[in-house]
Amino acid sequence: MDIDTRLLRYFAAVVEEGNLTRAAERLYISQPALTKQIRQLEAQLGVGLFVRSRAGMAPTEAGEALAAHAGAVLTAWECAVRVTRAATTRAAHTLRVGFVASAANEHTPLIISDFARRRPGWRVQMRQAEWSDPTAGLAAGEADVALLRLPVPAQSDFNVEVLLTEPRWIALPAGHRLAAKDHIRFQNLYDEPFVATPAKSGTWRDYWLATDEREGHPVRIGAVAHHPDEWLNAIAHGQCVSLTPEATAGYYQRPDVVYRPVTGVSPSQIGVAWPRSQPADDAVDAFVLSCRAVCSNGRLANTSLTTDS
Repeated sequence: MDIDTRLLRYFAAVVEEGNLTRAAERLYISQPALTKQIRQLEAQLGVGLFVRSRAGMAPTEAGEALAAHAGAVLTAWECAVRVTRAATTRAAHTLRVGFVASAANEHTPLIISDFARRRPGWRVQMRQAEWSDPTAGLAAGEADVALLRLPVPAQSDFNVEVLLTEPRWIALPAGHRLAAKDHIRFQNLYDEPFVATPAKSGTWRDYWLATDEREGHPVRIGAVAHHPDEWLNAIAHGQCVSLTPEATAGYYQRPDVVYRPVTGVSPSQIGVAWPRSQPADDAVDAFVLSCRAVCSNGRLANTSLTTDS
């Protein structure tokens, strides 16, 4: 019997959420469409997978049996897709490096140069992802390794090494009431509308809204941004404020946006990440070594690079 992995993924989401509405929101499809897909899977298997009630969706005995294996099947399929996609780039001696926004800041070109010395004849293909995918293509098998802003959703699925740490600042409209201050307490921003990344970005969205550092104060979301241009426009037009890495103040300067240090929030971390399920890969290993060499002090780029291989 052939089963569409998409149906299996939908099934797994409903099991995890225990609720059709929440699962549909997570999958970015309508609730009626999700219901139709679950019924299609039940028809193909010839069994009922859920008991539906006002309280939500509970798996039947058959549903629990399928749920026990669904995760492993999906993981194996994702691994197969990742290896298949990587085969072409390996043959061409190309390393796909995913990143979001500014990658590893000014360290990025130094990392690429160091990798070129370690692996002559190899090419780095930088692949920028929108903010809806904080894993920058790792989760989908579209990148072999990635430079990420941590934390990211399902981070335990990846090998992760922290490379750099920098403060989080606040970005404000130039005319904001707090724009003239040298430093701003995060507590003074609790009631401000914030720019959020898409809901699909999960824990990454929560981190940049500092949901765990608000002392119970709810978040006000004034706009949703998928990339830096949307983010900057939302702030510049006076709609919102936003936490951002300190480096953003140098990369995205414009007269209608100001950046200020903010106290009361934890710093931001940049890490290099690659899938745990990925087979041993000399090119990825070399890239990680380059990341370590360039970012060895965790803050500023080294002027002289060491070579470990």
